[in-house]
Amino acid sequence: MDIVFIEDLKVDTVIGIYDWERQIRQTISIDLEMAHDIQPAAQEDTIDKCLDYKSVAKRIIAFVEESEFQLVETLAEKIAEIVRNEFNVPWLKLKLSKPGAVRGSKNVGVIIERGNR
Repeated sequence: MDIVFIEDLKVDTVIGIYDWERQIRQTISIDLEMAHDIQPAAQEDTIDKCLDYKSVAKRIIAFVEESEFQLVETLAEKIAEIVRNEFNVPWLKLKLSKPGAVRGSKNVGVIIERGNR
């Protein structure tokens, strides 16, 4: 299985359960691995057969910027649904980090895998 990835995609959004978090935008970071057979694209050397990571990133950015979820778990699930359904991705691994959410830590968040590898 081949993997197409996006690493450390930073997006500002409203996220959190506390009143003060509902009033500000916070930066989240997304790492995404997506299963995709790259051989057809490599053979033809054309983007038509690729999983276009730029299109995936643009779609995620647009969605996350407009979202206002309380939980990172909910946001991660919604991103995974979009990628799997709109880009025909059979398997993905998504890490969603909320830097600075816990004093003394670099990052907190969730890692999810969806689909069949």
